Amino acid sequence: MVDGPIEAQLMDMENQYWQAIKNRDVQAALRLTDDPCIVTGAQGVARIPRQAFAGMLQAGGWTFHEFTLSDMQVRVLSEDVAIVAYRVNELLTVDGKSITIDAADSSTWVRRDGQWMCALHTEALLGDPFGRDKQPAAKKI
Repeated sequence: MVDGPIEAQLMDMENQYWQAIKNRDVQAALRLTDDPCIVTGAQGVARIPRQAFAGMLQAGGWTFHEFTLSDMQVRVLSEDVAIVAYRVNELLTVDGKSITIDAADSSTWVRRDGQWMCALHTEALLGDPFGRDKQPAAKKI
């Protein structure tokens, strides 16, 4: 849903962010990331400083093949704060196995010195809201 130029710019920034992660383009990703950035998802909540974020992008064990963002919604809260929410489909290889992820994501963008930066990113895997479609993790012995 695009209401105006700020909304279009933010949707483009979100796409740039995903492309930077896919390409492991650390400089582009850091240019778009607030310091620190808070991230929430299946692993919990983390406050990630710039250096740690750069290390995560360079870590092995995964290859990001493609992504598709859809159903994008943008809400401008002030001239310097906005929220972008959408569905994402991701195709990756993790630990040698091909996986597809369908999720609902959101980012909170803040404008600092004229530059939009992601201050918060959330990802919720799609599925049953009560988790009935998830298998419990195997117990470690």
